[in-house]
Amino acid sequence: MSVLPGKALILVENLSVPFDRRVWQECQTLSGAGWEVHVICPQGTKRDTEAEVTIDGVHILRYPLKAATGGPAGYVQEYGSALWHTLRLARKVGRGGKIDVVHACNPPDMLFLVASYLKRQGAKFIFDQHDLCPELYLSRFDRGEDFLYRAVCALERRTYKTADIVIATNESYKDVAVKRGGKSPDDVFVVRSAPVVERFHQVPVEPELKKGKPHLLAYLGVMGPQDGVDYALRALASLRDEVGRTDWHAVFIGAGDAFDAMVALSKELELDDQVEFTGRIPDADLLRYLSAADVCLSPDPLNPLNDVSTMNKIMEYMAMSRPIVSFELREARVSAGEAALYAPANDEPEFAKLIAHLLDSPEQRAGMGELGRARVAGPLSWENSQKALLAAYAAAVR
Repeated sequence: MSVLPGKALILVENLSVPFDRRVWQECQTLSGAGWEVHVICPQGTKRDTEAEVTIDGVHILRYPLKAATGGPAGYVQEYGSALWHTLRLARKVGRGGKIDVVHACNPPDMLFLVASYLKRQGAKFIFDQHDLCPELYLSRFDRGEDFLYRAVCALERRTYKTADIVIATNESYKDVAVKRGGKSPDDVFVVRSAPVVERFHQVPVEPELKKGKPHLLAYLGVMGPQDGVDYALRALASLRDEVGRTDWHAVFIGAGDAFDAMVALSKELELDDQVEFTGRIPDADLLRYLSAADVCLSPDPLNPLNDVSTMNKIMEYMAMSRPIVSFELREARVSAGEAALYAPANDEPEFAKLIAHLLDSPEQRAGMGELGRARVAGPLSWENSQKALLAAYAAAVR
């Protein structure tokens, strides 16, 4: 669907751009459709460090931001600083001409404050809901439905109320926007996170990446408290101790709040001779590791957030034609289908047994990989998401 081109301002707080692949794909789609695209986001630490840059026609303004440490109080400080910088830079963008659409990506559910300011100047507000923040709070902090949880719920309600259009990452999130957020189904568009399959391609397998073992296991993604890296490590310990398999090397690719704790847990479980943590790596190295991987791990445990969230790691594993072991989660099954095997929720010994089964089943691994690649190249493709994104913009400015 074509849209009347205008000026779009995209707000991001939790990742830099273009490192945030979903946001960058949205930027490129909008720019390609004729929109003048501006982005406000934090600066990265090792990449995306320039305060202002234009890349492929997309104007990016970045601000310094110290990531939260500790409990909820740290996030209040982080988000307060981010809001101040975002409003400051939004005013700068606005001085260059009227903003037609302000497109805010959560978390946090506080960017509606900046959107409200721009709406008073004639902008339409698209809320791009990457996470369900109430469920994120429950899953991350294990504090129950306390005062801060109720505050998070109130911020989500205000965001929904302020938004003209909501973008959801899957049908589960759309259902929340309609039932909990009170939005009309016609004003909620599902724009699934999907890799551009051309970016993910096989490269020659490098046996040395397996560190002398027959098999390589791979994890790719963020390492936060809710991402299940600890479940994966305990499953690997079970694979070694209970299943009796030591014919594997495992690589964990990515970073996050829990990175240091996961390295320490690996040592505590005496896995450090078989488990490697790379941190964030360039795309070229990512392709090397995933091309060599025999089985990919999606150990996100069952919790209120993970059950209804689309995991980017699953989509990227499928783009690389890799078989997956996951816990039984509603949206994991929607994404992966038969490209994954599913252990009962949070059952680490069963997760380990499924890894062992796939290591012994090369034909099944190949078939699962082909099914996954077909899903991300077909019904779950970014091409379909692009159409939904442009339809959301057309609805906002109609």
